[in-house]
Amino acid sequence: MRRLYAWLAGAAGGLAAYRAFRRRRPELEPLAAEGPDPRADELRARLVEAREGDAEPAAEPEPLDPEARRRLVHEQGRAVLDDMHAGE
Repeated sequence: MRRLYAWLAGAAGGLAAYRAFRRRRPELEPLAAEGPDPRADELRARLVEAREGDAEPAAEPEPLDPEARRRLVHEQGRAVLDDMHAGE
């Protein structure tokens, strides 16, 4: 009799898991055939204003040679370690 209950419980659990994973996705609303979204023009205007504000792009720094970059990173690391040891 215990086996029957175990089989029934397993089947019920399996069915519940199957139904949980098989849920239907909500229906999407169809796109309106009225034309473009009126908010799009406002967004385009804001993008143009933002681009005009950045008229002069920032000059990129010249890349360091690998040896100079290594020295810089080690100096920064040593400075952080010194700060950590000073707090003790």
